[in-house]
Amino acid sequence: MSWKQWLKSNRTKKINLGFYGEVNAGKTTLANKIGMDWASQEVGEVSEIPHETREIQKLEKVKFVAEGTNLDLTLIDMPGVATSVNPKDFIKFGLSPNEALQRAKEATRGIVEAIKYLENVDVALVVVDATRHPFDQVNFTIIGNLEAQNKPFIIVPNKVDLPDSDVGLVKDAFSNYHVAPISALHGEGIYNLYNMIASLARKVR
Repeated sequence: MSWKQWLKSNRTKKINLGFYGEVNAGKTTLANKIGMDWASQEVGEVSEIPHETREIQKLEKVKFVAEGTNLDLTLIDMPGVATSVNPKDFIKFGLSPNEALQRAKEATRGIVEAIKYLENVDVALVVVDATRHPFDQVNFTIIGNLEAQNKPFIIVPNKVDLPDSDVGLVKDAFSNYHVAPISALHGEGIYNLYNMIASLARKVR
């Protein structure tokens, strides 16, 4: 290996890593896990109330190393994507009608912004709740948009620690894609995901 090749192979590469998925799939939990592992910082707050993340959140300058690949990551936690947002879904969590309506408006804007921001993403993680049926319009809408822009991505079945998760079903649904099952909460499978991120990032120009 020449000295020029050595320098190139050891150079830190800047990558915008986007977190996409349906509402409450665990995107922010995963973003926080990666942020804590590599930068000792969280990206955002987590809540059981749907659409807790309604604006794009970022954590920059995350120094990441896997499979001999050095990355300077910007973690970009996107609002949860949904086909519709109903204010009534928030009232059952104790929000007033006005608060619920405002949250619905913000969530709707966030969905639009998340899709528009795809052009700025280098690698995407599509987080899927492994306890839910994977054949959801939201998942295929996200994948379709990623493929249309030739963005590399990984399907990340989350919550594999829960007894009603069905990783096999998720893998069957997305058998043509890179799939990395994890528990973002407990860290199960996280190092395999890190290796896959590094592998895709190396191919980004």
